[in-house]
Amino acid sequence: MTPAIDLLVKHKIAHQVHEYQHDPSCQAYGLEAAEKIGVAPELVFKTLVVKLDGKQLAVAIIPVAEKLSMKLIAKAIKAKKAVMAEAMEVQRSSGYVLGGVSPLGQKRQLITVIDQSAATLEKMFVSGGRRGLDIELAPDDIKLLLKAQFTPITAE
Repeated sequence: MTPAIDLLVKHKIAHQVHEYQHDPSCQAYGLEAAEKIGVAPELVFKTLVVKLDGKQLAVAIIPVAEKLSMKLIAKAIKAKKAVMAEAMEVQRSSGYVLGGVSPLGQKRQLITVIDQSAATLEKMFVSGGRRGLDIELAPDDIKLLLKAQFTPITAE
């Protein structure tokens, strides 16, 4: 069990856990997950942590094959500027290792924005809190649990 799974169980949120053998040489964690679970990459989402205006951290959840628009994530959270957070900051604030950062069960709950593309899906997959572990759940459930918003945040 990971903090992400514990959180879902605690709140009685329907989910399914998918484990697979992570290849340590693979750097595209989300695309690897889609391939090994056997689902379309559009259903698998990666968790990115950004730093807003040089101080506040926030979470962006986007499809694994997409790129995050720094301009759109900043606008969504009413910040002037967004940059990717440093690896150590991500691990310290989330409690997870890179490649296994789940939006669920982080040490500190951060402002979270989910890409608009998830709003129309029946199910989505996010990291379960370690490499080789993904969680399948309804986008509305993750939105409610994290008090997140659906907003377009991927680069055109």
